[in-house]
Amino acid sequence: MIKWKYWLKYAFLSLIALSLVLSQSSLSLAQTAKKETNLQQAELLIQIGKKQFNQGQAAEALDSWQQATKIYRQIQDPEGVSGSLINQNFALQKLGLHSQACKRLLEALRLEDWICDTTLTELSNQENLELTTLIRKLKLTPTNLLGLKSLGQVLRLVNKLQESEVVLEQTLTLTKETTSENIDNDILLSLGNTKHSIYQRAQEEYKWIEEPLYRETLIKSIPQKAKESINIYQIVENNNAHINIKLQAQLNHLDLLLEFNEWLTDNFKPADIQIKLNQQIQTLIDIILQNASAFSQLTKEQSIQAKLKFAKSLSRIQNTSLHSLAIQYATSALEVAKSINSKILESKSLGTLGLLDSEKSQIYFEKAVNLAQSINNVETAYEWQRQLGNLYQKQGNFPAAIQVYGAAIDNVTQIRNSLLLNNLDAQLFFYEKVEPMYRNYMRLLIAEKYPHFEHQVVKTNQQFQLAQLEDYLKCGKLDLVALDKIGNFAGVSAIIHIIDLDDTIEVFAQLPDSSIYHHSVDSKLVKDHTQALLSILQNEELVSNSENLIIPHSQALHKHLIEPIKKVLPSSGTLVFVLDKSFQSLPMSILHDGKDYLFQHYSSSETLGSRVRRPQALHQESANALIGGISTFAPSFYDPNVLKGLKPLPDVEAEIADVKKQTNSSIALLNEEFNTQRLIQELNKKDFNIIHLTTHAQFSSIRTRTGFLTWNELVNVNRFGTFLKNQAQIHQDAIELLVLSACQTAKGNKMSALGIAGVAAQAGARSILATLWLVDSKSSVVLMNEFYKNLKNGIPKAEALRLAQISLMSIPEYNNPYHWAPYLLVGSWL
Repeated sequence: MIKWKYWLKYAFLSLIALSLVLSQSSLSLAQTAKKETNLQQAELLIQIGKKQFNQGQAAEALDSWQQATKIYRQIQDPEGVSGSLINQNFALQKLGLHSQACKRLLEALRLEDWICDTTLTELSNQENLELTTLIRKLKLTPTNLLGLKSLGQVLRLVNKLQESEVVLEQTLTLTKETTSENIDNDILLSLGNTKHSIYQRAQEEYKWIEEPLYRETLIKSIPQKAKESINIYQIVENNNAHINIKLQAQLNHLDLLLEFNEWLTDNFKPADIQIKLNQQIQTLIDIILQNASAFSQLTKEQSIQAKLKFAKSLSRIQNTSLHSLAIQYATSALEVAKSINSKILESKSLGTLGLLDSEKSQIYFEKAVNLAQSINNVETAYEWQRQLGNLYQKQGNFPAAIQVYGAAIDNVTQIRNSLLLNNLDAQLFFYEKVEPMYRNYMRLLIAEKYPHFEHQVVKTNQQFQLAQLEDYLKCGKLDLVALDKIGNFAGVSAIIHIIDLDDTIEVFAQLPDSSIYHHSVDSKLVKDHTQALLSILQNEELVSNSENLIIPHSQALHKHLIEPIKKVLPSSGTLVFVLDKSFQSLPMSILHDGKDYLFQHYSSSETLGSRVRRPQALHQESANALIGGISTFAPSFYDPNVLKGLKPLPDVEAEIADVKKQTNSSIALLNEEFNTQRLIQELNKKDFNIIHLTTHAQFSSIRTRTGFLTWNELVNVNRFGTFLKNQAQIHQDAIELLVLSACQTAKGNKMSALGIAGVAAQAGARSILATLWLVDSKSSVVLMNEFYKNLKNGIPKAEALRLAQISLMSIPEYNNPYHWAPYLLVGSWL
């Protein structure tokens, strides 16, 4: 009986167990079925997205692929997630959102965010090695290979050229090591394009940078950079590549040869090299023409773009038959664009015809502008408006030129604000395209005495200066306030704009009551004195130069720039200067009226575009200072981007001790302690409203060479900005004052204030006090001590600096301008 009971008990338990197993199996089967259904749904969305993308519906494709990504995440399919993210990147690129595309690729490949960070400039050796290591750790699946290819391309489009080069070179190495297939021509073409862009960047810098040492470096490297790209294009052309890839390589190769030939012509004219180049150019054109059927084997969109690229290249050669051929190719592109009803490609074709056919250029440009505007494509509209403005100006139709330039400037502002423009194929090369347009517009407004031209010129100059600063920093839109939007100019007596329009120098005095006084002077009366004074001030022998060398030039500048507007200025007060070109490296305090220097009556600050962070007085009772300095030889002195021959600064410890005394709370870092990592740690720990650095700093027209030295490296302007943005996320208050007390301007740089303002903008500082040349350390200690004493007594920064300069000037051994003149306050004067 007992056994029977046990048997029943075990039978019952077995049935329960079997029931549980069956129910779990059913649940597992149901889950599997659901997962398969979800997988099918995700795959269907991928196919729908591809169809939408191929039909030119990039936004719809992006939405489909985002839905697919969501499902892949739900069913925990990492390969599906990566693939759909890579697809999203293609849609984002098509929409012009290259920064977002870059981030999607990093997510797909599980790489680190800093790789796409556009605030970082040149890769350090450590970062280069780190990026190489990250890529080589990736398993080279088909998905990862596609992601790496696209990452190399998109990094080029966001101007991360070094990163693009590393990614593509390492991807090529990986494919050689892990597959037996032939070399990937697609990756090779991308690498050639990146090296082409590196060459273009160097060539663009050479056009506008005036610093002799850097120009010497560029002039040696430009031919080598051109050769590297040419070699890769030739490999692709000689390989068994797809017709589209081969044609792209040929067209880009031709474009590069023409660019390099023009650069050589403008700078050296070496006949033997140019003969060879011209032969190569002609040979390449013949090859493309012999295989002209390749254009029709592309997709229609690709064919249009290829024909327009070829037409532009042909038009650069002084040959009538080739010029006629260029018009034929552009006309053919226009016909294809009309056949597929692509308004944007039709506009680009019409604009290209405008560049090629001088007799009909006005008609073509006007149609191109209208088409671009009809689809609200401001980027393309801007390009043809700029060309149309130049044409109207040449024709003498100044009212029409004014109107179209104004519209183009509005579009430039819109493009910059939207941050959508990150494509090198359409990039606004600032000094080649944007700057001339602003200057032409201001020139015409003044010449035509356009109604209320004074206000319009001042507004345009503000826009131009801000665009210049944003372009310099490559940082997007800056959060700055126009001075005329601040009540009563916050105590400023006048804003003085000095604008260089080549033949004339235009001076505008903007007063708190909104009135503007204008004065124009022949540039011949000013420029020689400006150049001479700049040479004297940037000369290392300035300390021994007699004041008599400076004053004649200083008086001439005062006579032509300040005296004509003196009648509307009060006898004392605060002046804010908005300076253009070479004037930026001149301290306005040094201008002399025959009796006194300007600073003996006026305190002053400089701004770019008369925009600042909203001014606010520094409350000394709550002053917290972070002080850093280097007093001995440091490893950073040998950084490749640093001015050569740096020596330790004397009296650093004395200056640090004085600043500590004059502030309520401070942390001082000296020598080895003043390293980048420790600086970041301190910035993250505490709010500092004063940062005072007694270390070598330098200002260049190149942002990678503008910054200050910590113990271990040059912290360039963008890197410093990244530190302080991170700090701003932790702490609330802005930095009220950033002091760099041992700066020097790169020789030949006429735009020091651009670099100084760049440091201030990236630091989020309301004011920055810096020097235009490396000053005597003992006089610097005296001036800084007086400056901080004045701040402690509640005196505004600009006035505190002026009084400190007067105090220094009164000491016989320091009355030479070498000691008191180099100090420049940029930003808020309060």
